[in-house]
Amino acid sequence: MLSITQLDTMLNLQDKMNKKVNPEWLAAGYQYLRAAMIEAVEGIEHHGWKWWKAQQKDLPQLQMELVDIWHFALSAIIIDFGGDIQKSANTIANELSDGKDTVVFDGKEYHFNQQHILDNLELMAGLCAAKRFSVPLFMKIVEQAQMDANELYRQYVGKNVLNFFRQDNGYKDGTYIKIWHGREDNEHLVDVLDELDISLNDYSEQLYVGLQQRYPNL
Repeated sequence: MLSITQLDTMLNLQDKMNKKVNPEWLAAGYQYLRAAMIEAVEGIEHHGWKWWKAQQKDLPQLQMELVDIWHFALSAIIIDFGGDIQKSANTIANELSDGKDTVVFDGKEYHFNQQHILDNLELMAGLCAAKRFSVPLFMKIVEQAQMDANELYRQYVGKNVLNFFRQDNGYKDGTYIKIWHGREDNEHLVDVLDELDISLNDYSEQLYVGLQQRYPNL
């Protein structure tokens, strides 16, 4: 289960990234759950569902879609609480500790612990289309995609920090260097993630420093 410290870290990172895009993002009317819905449908595609053709599940891409969904879901939750990070974190933590394993949608109760991941992804897409999000359902899908809470945290923070790093080093104006010493920046990110302990209080800051130390000085 995600700890309150992990939730606080992720929510603060999401708020900072959204402010980097638009300082007034809370009032901008961005459709974060619509974006989450699209990512859920893309997750279904990466899993494979078509009975009329051969398909192979792309687990890393499916996991990446879930990390993207979490970015959008956190944004929607922060908006629901008027930008209050602490209330957002406490609400998510309470939802997870309740142990609820059902979702009511369109008058029907779904027991998501008993459903296949494809049915759960479809349910999540439907909820998002109706402007709703279930954190317990999402975490069940994360588990079904062979991730645990710590791996979700690790991948989320990694992607968020890399996005910050890119923006801080000229991504928008085209001066950012994506290939460092013959390898893409996301490959260096994996190396730095492997070197760090996720229990560090300043985990995201250490991750940024690790990328900074590897980035070429030109």
